[in-house]
Amino acid sequence: MTIHDGHRQRFKEEFLARPDSFPDHKLLELLLFYVNPRGDTNPTAHALMERFGSLAGVLDALPAELKKTPGVGDHGVALIKTVKELSGRYLTARSSLEEIVRTTEDAKVLLQPYFFGARNERVCLLCMDGKGRCLGVRMIGEGSVNAAEVTFRGVVETALSLNSSRAILAHNHVSGLALPSAEDKLTTQRLREVLGAVGVELEDHMIFVDDDMVSLRDSGFPFS
Repeated sequence: MTIHDGHRQRFKEEFLARPDSFPDHKLLELLLFYVNPRGDTNPTAHALMERFGSLAGVLDALPAELKKTPGVGDHGVALIKTVKELSGRYLTARSSLEEIVRTTEDAKVLLQPYFFGARNERVCLLCMDGKGRCLGVRMIGEGSVNAAEVTFRGVVETALSLNSSRAILAHNHVSGLALPSAEDKLTTQRLREVLGAVGVELEDHMIFVDDDMVSLRDSGFPFS
């Protein structure tokens, strides 16, 4: 038994008793127990937080940058990236595909997990039946930090493959601003026409940035 064993056991018990009370650096310290079974992981956790500014910054950091922090090697990088991937998949799994989409907020809850931690622009389509029941969410494009390539044909094929009657388009901006561009508005108008020609109503186009979201419908864009 090492000097750290008793501390680690108490640390784990404290976390399990009050997980919500754990500050971010302590969560990292606990996580790093599993890649450094004997050493003190507290300095590494603090170094990560100082270097990347936040827990989100640590999870989003590139592997090569993470390894510049003393105490973080290949195993540490793999574990940190696994936690990020698990978090995104958990949020996606919690978004029930049996829900009825009645409001913009309903759609936001279903779509937001698909943009969790995204470093590039992504485009998704939320497909619904005539009663608003969610039939599925499909990622239909991903691109550079400035743009995601999406074909109108791909959008139509995705909507028809799920027998959709209604759909909501969504994409993220990595610029930090959720304001729709002129190109966003033009694409929305064209997609509304293309989908309408095959009997699918485009109800909204939502733009996500971190925890923010802008709905073109709620902003006054004409969808009817």
